[in-house]
Amino acid sequence: MIARLLLQNTIFVVAMGAILFASAGTLHWPSAWLFLVTSALLGPLCGWWLYRIDPGLLAERLRPIIQREQPRADKGFIIAFMLAILVWLIAIGLDRRAVASNVPLALQAVGFALYLACTLFTMWVFRENSFAAPVVKLQAERAQHVISSGPYAHVRHPMYSGMLMFFAGVPLTLGSWCGLAIAPLLVLLLAVRIRIEERTLMEGLSGYADYAARVHYRLLPGVW
Repeated sequence: MIARLLLQNTIFVVAMGAILFASAGTLHWPSAWLFLVTSALLGPLCGWWLYRIDPGLLAERLRPIIQREQPRADKGFIIAFMLAILVWLIAIGLDRRAVASNVPLALQAVGFALYLACTLFTMWVFRENSFAAPVVKLQAERAQHVISSGPYAHVRHPMYSGMLMFFAGVPLTLGSWCGLAIAPLLVLLLAVRIRIEERTLMEGLSGYADYAARVHYRLLPGVW
């Protein structure tokens, strides 16, 4: 399992680096190197931590992002979301190529802090929810049940709440106003995914409707 984690993380980081540097037209991009090296280190560290506390969840997280058990709508979402991420990264690289943004170093540091905070927050979510699969599906074979502790006491989809920090933190770290401007479109896609997930859980997970009645917000407390 650890070997698969290392392989997947390496492929992911190398692919991101290839997209960013190719679209930027240069390897001289210190903030991109910082982001990629940090990602290369955090992936195995977080994966090892998850292996120690919840190997079943790690195994689930390492499964393919398209699975037979998924609703058709979620398979479509995955394809659309991956294409959107690709466009996002290319736009950030092109922004670097054109030297179109002048993000202050202090804001880049804030972005990096948001990226790290997103990672820590996601680990909290994993600790609370052993059923945090990368795809929408019901996990009857793992005795899935409603989780209402930790961040789930405040929002119904805290994993996606953490991704808001990622969508803001990455373009700021990389010094791209263009990437930050595109980020709201990624958030809109997450909202679509939330609708798909909630429909699946409402229909198939016992107790979820009662939980949704108690915890009113999906993504941000007091907002939505």
